[in-house]
Amino acid sequence: MSRILRHQPVDRIGLFEVFWRETAVKWAAEGHFARPEDISDHFGLDVRRTGGEITPGNYKLINLVGDVETADVVVEETETTKLVRDGNGALLRWIKNGAGAPEHVGFGVAERQDWEDKILPRLLDERTHEKRINFAVYRETRQKCARDQTFMTCGVMGAFDVMSPMCGHENLLMGMAADPDWVRRMAGLYADLSVRLLETLFAREGLPDGLWVWDDLGYKHTPFMSPAMYRELIMPAHKKLFDFAHSRGLPVVLHCDGFVEALIPSLIEAGINCLQPIEIKAGMDLLRIKKNFGDQIALIGGMDERVLETNDLKAVERELAAKLPGAMAGGGYVLQVDHSVSHLVEYGTYRFFVERGLEMGRYW
Repeated sequence: MSRILRHQPVDRIGLFEVFWRETAVKWAAEGHFARPEDISDHFGLDVRRTGGEITPGNYKLINLVGDVETADVVVEETETTKLVRDGNGALLRWIKNGAGAPEHVGFGVAERQDWEDKILPRLLDERTHEKRINFAVYRETRQKCARDQTFMTCGVMGAFDVMSPMCGHENLLMGMAADPDWVRRMAGLYADLSVRLLETLFAREGLPDGLWVWDDLGYKHTPFMSPAMYRELIMPAHKKLFDFAHSRGLPVVLHCDGFVEALIPSLIEAGINCLQPIEIKAGMDLLRIKKNFGDQIALIGGMDERVLETNDLKAVERELAAKLPGAMAGGGYVLQVDHSVSHLVEYGTYRFFVERGLEMGRYW
């Protein structure tokens, strides 16, 4: 993985995946592996993240909610859903035992004054800083990756993915247009705090092999913001975080759902080394992005997950044959679907995808 991310010669493409929890539970129940949590080891993935490869998962290695000392409160519960008020005062409705993002129900922060009154003082309280770091999860993941000789990434949220569940996409995007200084200040503070907490974590527990940053900047066929607005309001925070990673010798993998092609030149300038997952459903195109940017960054993903959902092995073969030769040309490619593997994909189909993909993905 280190060589792939640096476009150095390797014997084969890499392998990574993310699975919806229903998928891992289903395949474990079918007897393919003992526990859902065994799924990454079962398929021999080359990359691990703090937070794991099953979604939803525990991605709060670095917890940037306002009130980190109070547990989430269940406000309402049904047989299938749970309405939760989190440490930002946001009301989010989650599906029980299911995948996907929560429904945004309500927010305690809608504008600058709300954030300055309710969130900022808590973030600045240094007494809470070590409570914001999950040392145990990091230590456990790092030790396991060292034993298994797998590439270990430390996962953190980028500024946009910290702010959007705190105040909601609508309030955040309105703020970017109407009060850009507020959003720029928030993004910068979250980046500063992330760097400070990572410095503490790495000093105590040692370095990972790379930094994995989650920041969903797009939806179907368009980013949430223009390239100019990204450069003005979000890019400085990204650059601060990415520069810190590079100062420690860590490559940066950016997870960015949705259509973000228009932002890629600025993301490269900000310092990403790899883009994931190249979401076809949103309008991304693996071969086009490889042609235009593949000499500058590595790519993970871009195989249409909907093809696997057909469970037609010939169709899966065609998907691999159409994309793999171009994606792996010149190095810098890691095999993955374009988002997450759903429970509609049969175990045998995914097994074929992995085995055939790695067979086709050899350089010699």
